[in-house]
Formats: sequence, C-alpha cells, structure tokens
Amino acid sequence: MIRILLAEDDQVMREYLARALERSGYSVVAVDRGTAAIPLLERERFDLLLTDIVMPEMDGIELAQKAGEMCADLRVMFITGFAAVTLKAGKAMPQARVLSKPFHLRDLVMEVDRLFETDQAGLN
Repeated sequence: MIRILLAEDDQVMREYLARALERSGYSVVAVDRGTAAIPLLERERFDLLLTDIVMPEMDGIELAQKAGEMCADLRVMFITGFAAVTLKAGKAMPQARVLSKPFHLRDLVMEVDRLFETDQAGLN
C-alpha cells in the first residue's frame, strides 16, 4: 500500500485531505507541522510527502528539502493557496508537483494517482 505523509497546519483541511486519500486506498499519516514530520521520516518509509507550503516553524519547502536528503526516492507534492509561493516551490524543487488551493478532492486524488500510475502498472 502506498504511504503518504501529510503535513498541513489547518486541522479541518488536514482531516478532509486524509479522509479523501484513505477512501481512495492510500495509507495516510497526518501531522500539523513540518517539524512533526521529520521524526516520522527518520523512523518510517513513505512514498509521498504531501505538504502545505505555508506552515509555522518549518515551511513545506524546507520540509521537502530535508525529506529529500533523508529519503532520495520520496515523491513530493505541495499544496498552497498562494500564487507567489507556488513559483518559489517550483524553483526550489522542480521535480515536485504543486496543487493550488482551492481544489476539489477529486483533483487531489487524481494527481496522487498519476504520481504512482507507472508503479502500479508494473505491479499488475
């Protein structure tokens, strides 16, 4: 099963995203800030880091960069409601996907599905 580490400081959004991804067959571990994600990345294996960019203590870009140093094959998807931050994320981590708020849950699930399409095809 594909494991997702979700870092989102807004509790309602975090629960909403986690529930949608779990209903689509993904295993989700959710945290409320980037600094809470680091110990999990040290102990557990994840396939995707799904992170908000603007968060207290450690922003999503810094989290993604640290996570990339720890887990070279970890995929990254940013979610943000700020257009200027989207550009910053694209420059800092060009291989990462960026999903701009507001988005429909269906769009999120489709983007995550696309990230893992080739992996799933190889399993069948």
